[in-house]
Amino acid sequence: MVDAPDSRAQSIPKDSHQAAPPGLSGGVLGVISSSPDIHPAQQPDSDLLGKVIPSKDSRGLLDRSGLFLCLLAAFIGVLGEGAAWSLFKLIGLFTNLSFRGQFSFAFYAPTTAHVGWWVLLIPAAGGIVVGLMARYGSEMIRGHGIPEAMASALFHDSKIPARVAVLKPLSAAVSIGTGCPFGAEGPIIATGAALGSIVGQIITVTKERRRVLLAAGAAAGMSATFGAPLASILMALELLLFEFQPISILAVAIASGVAAGLRIAVTGTTPIFAMPALPVPTLEPLTIYAAIGVMCGLLAVLLTHGLYFVERLFKKYSHVHWMWWPAMGGVVVGVCGLIFNPSMGVGYVNIRHILGGKGGLEFAGLLLLTRMVSWTVALGSGTSGSTMAPLFNIGSALGAVVAITILHLIPHADVNVRAAALVGMAALFCGATWTPLTSIVFAFETTLRPNGLAPIVAGCTTSFLVSCALMRSNLLTEKFARSGGRALFRPQADFMDSVLVKEAFTPDPFCLGGDETCDSARKKVATDEKYMPYDGFPIIDEHQHLLGVLTTHDLLNPETPPETRLSAMIRRPPVVIYSDCSLRRADQMMVRHAVGRLVVMDRDAPSKILGIITRDDLLTAHRQRS
Repeated sequence: MVDAPDSRAQSIPKDSHQAAPPGLSGGVLGVISSSPDIHPAQQPDSDLLGKVIPSKDSRGLLDRSGLFLCLLAAFIGVLGEGAAWSLFKLIGLFTNLSFRGQFSFAFYAPTTAHVGWWVLLIPAAGGIVVGLMARYGSEMIRGHGIPEAMASALFHDSKIPARVAVLKPLSAAVSIGTGCPFGAEGPIIATGAALGSIVGQIITVTKERRRVLLAAGAAAGMSATFGAPLASILMALELLLFEFQPISILAVAIASGVAAGLRIAVTGTTPIFAMPALPVPTLEPLTIYAAIGVMCGLLAVLLTHGLYFVERLFKKYSHVHWMWWPAMGGVVVGVCGLIFNPSMGVGYVNIRHILGGKGGLEFAGLLLLTRMVSWTVALGSGTSGSTMAPLFNIGSALGAVVAITILHLIPHADVNVRAAALVGMAALFCGATWTPLTSIVFAFETTLRPNGLAPIVAGCTTSFLVSCALMRSNLLTEKFARSGGRALFRPQADFMDSVLVKEAFTPDPFCLGGDETCDSARKKVATDEKYMPYDGFPIIDEHQHLLGVLTTHDLLNPETPPETRLSAMIRRPPVVIYSDCSLRRADQMMVRHAVGRLVVMDRDAPSKILGIITRDDLLTAHRQRS
């Protein structure tokens, strides 16, 4: 006769009883459990009267499920480091087979010294293999990894097929090993995300926790690749989690930290992009670095539109099956490699070269142009690739070109080429992906040059502003925007978690007695104005104990005999919440128990009914916020 019974509330094992906290026996009849499931105490007169289902906010932040989540995250961190190590070995193997004719796992950059003009066909051959793997294995291996992980987190309950965890690194190793201009980090991030998702599917968890495990896997992959655990955590927050729950951050941090620790054990503590010390910046160079950020923002817009323009060209004008597109893109990669060999492969050595102040204008200029062309065409063709390393190559080259040009025009200008390259590296990635925190911290963690922080912040800030002003979505979300999906992803603290029930509930509810008949209650509600605004009423006994909640609809049901006592119309325990709980907890309780209102109780005085909170109260809180 009242809100529909919740099956979970009716199927609690008997051994889950907990002792009542002090002071409870004089108020609400029932037992408050601290276990994840709540088992109300039974009363002698009825199996229903006096049972109370309270909120679970009384538990600490790290309960059993939270601890288990952290243990899973640590395990995923180990898997992430293992995936990174394996992928680097595979890339080394395919690179040596393709360009040196050797069976070796040593990690070398592709070179045309041993293959000559055959370099035009090697990337195309790799594209054929990747196309076949995508066609007959999984289409999810196409693309640069992070958008696919975002799509899984947002639209597919964070479920990634197990075969992706095998095919993505394998296809990426073939693609990179045959000369395509991608880094290992994108496939490793995608593989780590897949591993986290798979763990969450094997061990049954909620879809929210599975998303956390997916993000933890991605962070572990990035941390294992670059040795940047803090930037990896921020990347997961900015691109995959979309929320700031402490337990979620803790799990991601554990996975990232474990992967970073294992990386140190394997490769040591030297930063991946080690560079000489930078001078302390003054106001003049900071303005130049900010200007470089503006250029990076404009280039980020150009690259984003260019990439999706190439994709549209393949879809519109290519008359062959998409599985052959990576081979077609591979031909362009081969041409660029023939023109300028450093345009091929992961390019980490290029970044170190430029950050070290080597190479000069010719090297940086050729790298900028050839990488831009080969990356946009290769990735636009739908092969298995990445975005981070290519953007770092292009951005660092742009920064170096600008700084060298300024020094040629104004020899006494106070600008450092290495600092400008570092700014370009971070600013271009920031402008393309809209991840300012990740970009700033990443540039510092991978170089460990504190004097570069102010220039990096200046460049990333201006790049971010320019990019946001000129694009409706970024490189990672443009695909969703073009298909009519969500285009903007703005992780933020949950507003509902920041407002307490006592700030939004309706106080001093009008209660009805359990001994009252249905007829007398109907007359009271129909004639007394104080009852009219409410669609539900707490039912209490002669001792002011809460028996249940009766809705106006059930009270006015014509099929109920007039002489029926209200206590007999209660068919489920009342669902209550403490006044110091959050509105998010209230919302979750309403959804879980399929009710539209909760009785609000005082945690310090459980016998006291403070009021009722309804869905309308939650909506009112939202309206007041806006």
